[in-house]
Amino acid sequence: MITEAITVAILSLIGTAIGSFGGILSTQRLVKYRLEQLEKKVDVCNTLSERLAELEIKNKVCEHRIEKLEFTP
Repeated sequence: MITEAITVAILSLIGTAIGSFGGILSTQRLVKYRLEQLEKKVDVCNTLSERLAELEIKNKVCEHRIEKLEFTP
């Protein structure tokens, strides 16, 4: 026969397990969301750095062409 103390202990264990599992799931969802947001920011930053590199190359070409025009008699 199960006593009241054992019943309370089992119910407490079940409640604690459900609460812990729920907390883990909600934390996991939050971490996943924040990681996705960081990935989006990194993608924007990577695109910006690629565009900046292209602009630097174009700038060097333009500077070279200007130098040629300035020194051509």
